[in-house]
Amino acid sequence: MTEPTCAIHHNLTYATHDGVELKGDLYLPAGPGPFPMVVNVHGGYWRRGSRDTFQYWGPYLAERGYAGFTVSYRLTKPGKKTYPEVVHDIRAAVQFTKGCARDLKIDPDRIALWGNSAGAHLASLVALAGDSDLFKGGYPQDPHAAVSTRVKALIGTYGIYDLMAQWRHSQLANPGDNLVECLLGVPPTRDRRIYFDASPISHAITANNKTPVFLIWGTEDDVVDYRQQSLEFLNALKQAEFQARPCVVHGAPHYWLSDPIDEPGSHSGFVAPRLLRFLAERL
Repeated sequence: MTEPTCAIHHNLTYATHDGVELKGDLYLPAGPGPFPMVVNVHGGYWRRGSRDTFQYWGPYLAERGYAGFTVSYRLTKPGKKTYPEVVHDIRAAVQFTKGCARDLKIDPDRIALWGNSAGAHLASLVALAGDSDLFKGGYPQDPHAAVSTRVKALIGTYGIYDLMAQWRHSQLANPGDNLVECLLGVPPTRDRRIYFDASPISHAITANNKTPVFLIWGTEDDVVDYRQQSLEFLNALKQAEFQARPCVVHGAPHYWLSDPIDEPGSHSGFVAPRLLRFLAERL
């Protein structure tokens, strides 16, 4: 009989914020650990999406020795902003994995954040600015509120890193329902500072350059302009002397990370060996 190569624990509560239970799915490799951990943050323009995005990646990475914690977070609704609260949700997910590392069989010093699309925005913001005065102390009642949210590596897939640029893009793509504005609760004509503070590219500075970054994007993305987002973020990271590596998926659109990894011609299948190499080197 074949031994199981990973264990999956669904619906673990990692925090309760404003009465909302925040949950995640834990993927654990076989063995005693402690294992390096990848915390996964799904996309969906901050309004939709689910942690099912990583349903194939969770087992795939666990079978190769990397634990995974795929999390849900509070989503926006028309007229209801979620910033900065949603950043605190992702901070709490990192703090949970570190604070419960022994019980989870995790190495708290080997944690990476991986997000796609809007999830890449949240993952990058926490990875680069989670411990800054902008975000620390949001939910002091959390059991692990004092734990640092610094992580060892960051992975972004077709991400949003400059909210001002994405706001302009959304003005054309979603007239009357700008989802960046929905997240922040205010247009840049009333508050430009919040767009700066909430953009990961603003935190691509030398003080934060100890975190290596792996950026993935497709050349046919019609939802997020990779030239304005991934390329500009990569340039800013390199200028600040980050260890930053691109992975360009030719012909790939948006929202393909949930595709089966072993499917012929899968964009995820193209990324998989390159991602494993990055994790082996940096995590």
